[in-house]
Amino acid sequence: MITTPITVELVRGAAELERTERGVLPHRLAAWARAQYDDGQMSMVESQPSGVRLVFRTRATAIELETLPTKRDYLGAPARTDGVYDLLVDGQLTAQASAPGGDVIRIDLVTGSIETRPGESSTLRFEGLADAPKTVEIWLPHDETAELVALRTDAPIEPVATSRRTWLHHGSSISHGSNAQHPTGTWPALVAARAGVELINLGLGGSAFLQPFIARTIRDTPADLISVKLGINIVNTDSLRLRSFTPALHGFLDTIRDGHPDTPLLVVSPILCPIHEDTPGPTGWDLSALATGQLRFTATGNPEEVPAGKLTLTVIRDELARVVAQRAETDPRLHYLDGRTLYGAADNATNPLPDDLHPDYPTHQVMADRFTEHAFAGPFPG
Repeated sequence: MITTPITVELVRGAAELERTERGVLPHRLAAWARAQYDDGQMSMVESQPSGVRLVFRTRATAIELETLPTKRDYLGAPARTDGVYDLLVDGQLTAQASAPGGDVIRIDLVTGSIETRPGESSTLRFEGLADAPKTVEIWLPHDETAELVALRTDAPIEPVATSRRTWLHHGSSISHGSNAQHPTGTWPALVAARAGVELINLGLGGSAFLQPFIARTIRDTPADLISVKLGINIVNTDSLRLRSFTPALHGFLDTIRDGHPDTPLLVVSPILCPIHEDTPGPTGWDLSALATGQLRFTATGNPEEVPAGKLTLTVIRDELARVVAQRAETDPRLHYLDGRTLYGAADNATNPLPDDLHPDYPTHQVMADRFTEHAFAGPFPG
């Protein structure tokens, strides 16, 4: 087997690769951005490589990827399944594998305590591939950190150039891929495959609330198409009021436009989430559900505070639509999409949110169909 160093030429969808004692760790945010926000949630989710994949040409019949995953274990909740690695050959999903073991972060949802237990690396082996030139993609798990130790093949590999347009998408855990069953099954990955674009996924679970360093990251990242799905995490964290939300939104869009003055930019509001449509945050754990081994969420805010500026999804959608309409008068490539077009009341009646916050896996496919239809037939022309 030939061991090939894992370099930026082989990796797509990551901002940078951090060299570690054991290998390389893909990051979706650069070091300068991570340094501006020393937050445990952000550190966890940006290192989970949603949309990150190895891409190369080879005629290898066997491929090995040695990887050290970091898994999460929520005490009192059902055990999480191991993350999935998708192998695509010439764009077709050909095989899947998971890496057992690895480091484990144990999280107590009641006390908030965190304990890390170190583990060992695992080697995934894909074999029986055709002895012919082909493009291979190994999509890393969207929901667990994957430190890459070694890439081995039984034939040489080489990087692959692409002429496809790059689509950069930013959003919350729903964009990150929560409840998707494998990395090419998240709704942004499905959209990218259907629209024939290169994906950069800046969906960051629990961490999308108009941070300036995210706007600067988008500003400085080459992209042909940009979408930002905003609102739910701001309600989840109760981090802004209407009076501060509006200038923060303008500043976020201003910064993106500093680097992408003419790039098609689509602002997407939250999908339907009944617990927060008219009840503000913060979002809390449903402790009665947790006592029975279920993960569910609940809205803990007071609707009577909405007139004083507390934010609900209804308020945020109205303000997003108003701001985009105002700015579009001088920015014709700025567009708005109501998130309820992707998942609305009719969908919730047949496929309710399993934990009252995140859609299930089949809904990722529905959202991908609808986003592709609405975005790539309009704001994102071919």
